[in-house]
Amino acid sequence: MTRFDRANYGPSWVEVIFGAVLSLVLGIVIAAGYFIFKPVTRVKELPKEPVTGTVYYIEGSRDYGNARRLIAKEKFFVKGGSIVVNEDEINAAASPVTAPVGPGSVPEPAPTTLITPGAPNFRIHDGLVTISVPVRLKYDLVALDQTVLVQATGSFLRHGDSFAFVPKTMFVGSCPVERIPHGMDFVLQKIYAVQPVPADIAAAWGKLSDVTVEGTTLHLTMP
Repeated sequence: MTRFDRANYGPSWVEVIFGAVLSLVLGIVIAAGYFIFKPVTRVKELPKEPVTGTVYYIEGSRDYGNARRLIAKEKFFVKGGSIVVNEDEINAAASPVTAPVGPGSVPEPAPTTLITPGAPNFRIHDGLVTISVPVRLKYDLVALDQTVLVQATGSFLRHGDSFAFVPKTMFVGSCPVERIPHGMDFVLQKIYAVQPVPADIAAAWGKLSDVTVEGTTLHLTMP
């Protein structure tokens, strides 16, 4: 035998396995892309008979009418006091009212990164917290510029010396990220971990002895 003849001997087992793995990964990527850009259905409450394959979004309420009470709670919390907050108050703090851009003002520049998270929305229900974040995906090379909704539902658990949000389920668009290996970890680092938190609030959060959800309220307990 003078040389390897592929037509007679065919591909090796290594090539077959590599091809199968590559096909599997490519299939996962294509399927994930389809579901990521599949729109979610916005509703006020879940239907009695949810449609199979449909991901629903219920926005948490926001009430700016109790701004004074919220400010008082924030001050009390920063000083080391235990507080109880509802989703109205959390959302008002997470997305405060900003002044409109006036004549001569310089508007904020358009995002240049691939992933640009927006302001989060909190919903407290059934002993769990759902944090939803609109995320702009922009990549000029393929003319991509679209916003998808990222939803994570879970609770707060102690991690080391502090409490962290630990999701049980997570959707990017209509894609169930918890089914993708390390998918939730990636989304948490890229989207949730970068949300701005005032330094004094973050410092007080680190001192908490317990974080619990009761009904539609979040209990932040100090030692």
